[in-house]
Order: sequence, then structure tokens, then C-alpha cells
Amino acid sequence: MNRILEVAYKTWCAGAGLRSRRHRYKSYTYGDQWCDTVRDRHGRYMREDARIIESGSKPLTNNLIRQLVKTVVGRYRTQSAESGLYSGEVAEPARRNGLAELDSRLLEEFLISGCAIQRVVDERRWEGSGVWVDNVNPRDFFVNRFNDPRGLDIELVGMLHDMSFAEVVNRFGEGSRAKVEELGRLYRKGGMSEAYSTLSLGECDDADDFFRPRSEGRCRVIEVWSFDSRCRADGASLDFVWHCRWLSPDGSVLREYDSPFGHGGHPFVVKFYPLTDGEVHSFVEDVIDQQRYINRLIVMLDRILMSSAKGVLIFPEDQRLPGMRWEDITDVWARSDGVIPVTGKGMHLPQQVMSDSGNTGAYQLLNMQLKLFEDISGVGDALLGRSNGSARGVEMFDTQVRNATIALADIFDTFTSFVEKRNGLLLASAKPRQEEIRNKK
Repeated sequence: MNRILEVAYKTWCAGAGLRSRRHRYKSYTYGDQWCDTVRDRHGRYMREDARIIESGSKPLTNNLIRQLVKTVVGRYRTQSAESGLYSGEVAEPARRNGLAELDSRLLEEFLISGCAIQRVVDERRWEGSGVWVDNVNPRDFFVNRFNDPRGLDIELVGMLHDMSFAEVVNRFGEGSRAKVEELGRLYRKGGMSEAYSTLSLGECDDADDFFRPRSEGRCRVIEVWSFDSRCRADGASLDFVWHCRWLSPDGSVLREYDSPFGHGGHPFVVKFYPLTDGEVHSFVEDVIDQQRYINRLIVMLDRILMSSAKGVLIFPEDQRLPGMRWEDITDVWARSDGVIPVTGKGMHLPQQVMSDSGNTGAYQLLNMQLKLFEDISGVGDALLGRSNGSARGVEMFDTQVRNATIALADIFDTFTSFVEKRNGLLLASAKPRQEEIRNKK
């Protein structure tokens, strides 16, 4: 089996923990906040919402994370528009690629998973020829463990593609009938039997996703870039080059070449945050525990309200008039102007019972958690567009917004450095094509 495929596969497996955490944070962000697996009192494993339902409660959710992410993305879009981030040299490719929208969606991913990944290539597409920028889903991406925030110690990087067979033929058929027939045989048999027999699929829980396309009828193609060394022809010294290989799931090389880009590197722009000791910890990760506790308090308050007495009528038997049905008493009691006659016998008259559910302390805990949520995230009333009552005038409110943005400065600056690096790669990737056009003139 192809050695580079084995290295790519092991690199993919090493990122299993990051993919798993990203899936959890994404679920919380988009409202599935009872998705964690827990054990019930019998020791059975189940989703947390199933356990809540089994206990007789409703798994209620108050999704604060989604609003938090939308607020930060909205603030970034405002700042990037004011600073002219997509003007100047990058104006034309920014317009053609829709970079303002693309980067906003990528920032959303960055806040959720701590990963910002784009692929910048110069190629011909249906929309035309030129430099194209694509967001890369972290679940399709693999890279060796690196510690430099700039990514200067990356030595192997790549991604998984799911292509139609027509696209596979267009990209790798080379206009040869024999090559097309070879591709047909390769993908008809699945192209993965050798890899399955050679590699241990138990290295990570989602190892199978490395080889199989996620959609029926698609073909899995693996793009791998490696930083290779070669001896020069004169043997005097070594050359280093970024080399690309397109592989089928069985390790067959569909196409390979050295970097064709003006910058001489791989086409990926990668930013992991904060990358302390090579670890990724996202913005959303910081508020997961607060969100969970808020949801639990809401469920507890709902249970208290459901189980508390609300307008229960205690009606002694000896106070009911002869011939009066309990149904009649209930109907009259429900009316605002109802009159219920009683016998006047006995010591106790009918009375309505109301329990006070507001002294449990749960409301105070909920308010405290909501305040902690704002403090931990750094997104308070000013960024949410709400006045806190102390602001007087537009200038004072703007000052509050600027002060509130300080808490997010690291996130914004880190992502902006990613965008600037991407823009540099975008312009460098276009240089060979621009020089070719000038030479033709």
C-alpha cells in the first residue's frame, strides 16, 4: 500500500479528538444542548434529554450560545466593512469569491471549533478560470500536530474530497480512454480493499470516514501535500519542495506534482486557536458549562412550577349543598363572577391554596449564571445593542462598545491575521497566471 496514504491516515486518526469536540460544540451552538451521553440510575448509557424525559421532565433549552456567536460575527462584519478589508488589490477576487460572506461563515466555524481553514487554488471551474477560495470543513481536513501559531512547522496537510465520477474523469482522466477505464475499474470495486486489509481501522472512532464517501454514488479522493526533500542532480545539496498527491482510497496515485503556485507552498491556510502546546480551545468551549447549568436551572424551575399548587380549591364535604354536583362547583369556581353556595356547617369553609415557588433560590441562581455567561464570553449589553441605563448619548454608548470589544480583541486580531495571510496567498497564487497573460501580450 502507498506509504503516504498510511501516513495521511494516521494523521487523520490523530485529529479524532478535535473532530469529536467540534461536533459537540456545533450541536450546542445550533440548539441540540442535551446531546451528551450520560448514565441513568440503572447504569444505562443514553442521551441526556432521554434521561430528562424518563424522569418526567421536559428537556427545555434557552440557547444563549447561538446569539453570542451571531453577535460576534455581526460585530466582525461591521468592523471589516469599516476598515475596507476587501478593497484594494484583493477587491476583484474578493468580489468573485464572495469573501465577505465566506469569511463570516468561517468566523462562525472559528468561534465554534477554534479552526479556520481555507483552500486557495488557481484553476478552471464552471464559473471561470482564476484563483478560487473555499472554506474547508474540519471534519474533512487533516494536518500533522504543529505548535507554531503561524503553521511554519506543518509538514503534511490534506483533505478528503467527495467527487462525482464525472469530476474524477475530468480531473484525472488525462484525456486517455485507457486512464478513464482504469478509473472506472478502480471506483467500481470501491478502491479500498487493500487499505482495509492493511490499516487498523480501530485507531479512531471515525476511521471509516477516511475511506468512504459521505454520500451515495460519490467517489472518495484524498488530497495529500507533503514537505519533501530531494537530492539535486549534482548531488551537492538537498532541495525542499511541497509535493501534492491525489490518491484513491486503496492508495493508487491518481495524479502528483510539485507545487505549481507562485508562493511554492501548499494551498491551505490554517489557523488553530489558541494552539497552546498544540491544543485547540474554541470560544464556544468557554461557555458550554454555563449553558448546561442554565438549561438545568430552567428544567428545575419548570418542574417546581408544574408540581406546585396553583389555585387548588379545598372544599369540605359538609359544605356542599344537597344535590350540587362537584362538576357544578368546579364550573362556577372557574368563572370570575361565580357564586358557590355553602351549607355553613362545620368549622372549615372552602379555600383556595396557592404555593409560593419564588423562594427556592433557583431564580437567583439563574440570574447569577446569566451574568457569569456574559462575563466569561465578554459579550455584554453594549455589544448586544442594549443600553444598560447608564449611557448618556451616542458618544458614551460608542465608548462602551469599544471597551466591550477589548475582550474580543484577541479573537478578532487572530482571525484578521488569518485573513491577511489568505489574501497574501491569494495574490501569490495568481502571479504565474498574470505573468502568462502579460507574456502573451
